[in-house]
Amino acid sequence: MTAEQPVDPYAAELPPSQREGRLGIGVISAGKVGSVLGAALRGAGHSVIGAHAVSEDSRNRAESLLGGVPVLEIPEIMRRAELVLLAVPDDALSELVAGLAEAGHIQAGQLIVHTSGRYGTEVLAPAQRNGAIGLAIHPAMTFTGLSMDLQKLHTCAFGVTAPGPVLPIAQALVVEMGGEPVVIQEADRLTYHAALAHASNHLNTITGQSAEMLHRIGVERAETVLRPLMQASLDNALASGEGALTGPVARGDVGTLRHHVQLLAGSELPADIRTAYMAMARATTQRALDRSLITDVKAAELLKVLDA
Repeated sequence: MTAEQPVDPYAAELPPSQREGRLGIGVISAGKVGSVLGAALRGAGHSVIGAHAVSEDSRNRAESLLGGVPVLEIPEIMRRAELVLLAVPDDALSELVAGLAEAGHIQAGQLIVHTSGRYGTEVLAPAQRNGAIGLAIHPAMTFTGLSMDLQKLHTCAFGVTAPGPVLPIAQALVVEMGGEPVVIQEADRLTYHAALAHASNHLNTITGQSAEMLHRIGVERAETVLRPLMQASLDNALASGEGALTGPVARGDVGTLRHHVQLLAGSELPADIRTAYMAMARATTQRALDRSLITDVKAAELLKVLDA
């Protein structure tokens, strides 16, 4: 290939190790996600050639999950690795990729894989212009950075985005880690990530708020009250959707809702609890109305209480 010929990463000849199904993998960075996915890929038969770790926590995590793998600077990882796993925060990804491309660290045919939920492969465009193959694989789970996460991967879906010719590579990597690849189109990536953040992050917030309310009335182990209720609610919601809605709003119980609102307005509970309860009750009212679980009249009565 001459300097004047355009680089076609999909037609490029793969190194022998890639043809044999083994990859030399570099991890940037060895945080909770990078270390666990690196360990999962090594468990699938690949070789982790190095990890970039700056903080003491990252270095300890790399030692724990990737024992024996050298901690290397980013340029050295880029030089050695056939697959580079970019497990950096979302806001740092674009600048990192652009910097790697500008510095000439990208190799033709090199697999550049990021784990961001927010982005597809467009963020990898600078690397792809230099001949790299860009893949986006986002594990839809929260990580502790401990070995227990490796088992959780076996029940984990991964949002996968890649150009058609190399989509099977991304899917195969996910399967090797024990996960379930779910194809997300480039244009839908942000919606995908917002949906996951809404479900996971806001569930955490609601759980914390409910636990605080119980603690304030003397329930020391709030989890014993919340766990069976919330687990059943989650299971029912996933199985039946809005058909599983229950509680005063879904029942059209205006009197109970009014007492809840009065309690939240007059108590010393943090303001965020009242704000969240009111917002979710309004959203629940609208969804219950849209699905004919309550009448227009009942919805108006509920919203009047919530807007008082």
